[in-house]
Amino acid sequence: MDYNTQRSKILLPEYGRTVQNMVENVLSLENRAQRQKGAELIIKVMANMFPQSKNVPDFKHKLWDHLALMSDYQLDIDYPYGKPEPKSADSRPMRIPYPSHRIGYRHYGKLLESFINYLNELPEGEEKNQLSLLVAGQMKRSLAEWNKDSLNNEKVVADLARYTHGQVQLEAAMLKNTGVRSTRPNNNGLRTSRNKRGKRAY
Repeated sequence: MDYNTQRSKILLPEYGRTVQNMVENVLSLENRAQRQKGAELIIKVMANMFPQSKNVPDFKHKLWDHLALMSDYQLDIDYPYGKPEPKSADSRPMRIPYPSHRIGYRHYGKLLESFINYLNELPEGEEKNQLSLLVAGQMKRSLAEWNKDSLNNEKVVADLARYTHGQVQLEAAMLKNTGVRSTRPNNNGLRTSRNKRGKRAY
């Protein structure tokens, strides 16, 4: 069971745990160029959450400030407006409208559904590929929080393909390094995992 008290703090609650987890995922990347690319993708996703605010003065600047705050100012990248300082960053989040329609996959959540809809609008290319992996990794974490017994990479890639109407087709092997272990049925239909000594635990 994954309790809220066991999870890391959400520094800007209005963005939700999904965005916070994506920021933490980018923070864990050792390659600076990959961190930069991941940060830029997150900014685009954040902007897509507030289409009504795109004409607000300093809208993009505010998003980069929020990204820095969600990383606790630890994200080492090139900020387009200069690296924000804790005392100067505007930490006031923008309001996210309450969802008025049914969520297709409740265990993935409304924010992930918004990210997937954004994926559908992107042209084929490196940006879409990178964001697809970020979204799939977060889907895997959300599924683990909902029910670890139902977690496996094949389900995640199948759900993502279905949700994007076949536009995003990932290989299950691409999700092995997401920090969440999959469980798969053995010949008896039981789900197994390995302990540190390599023995099977049922």
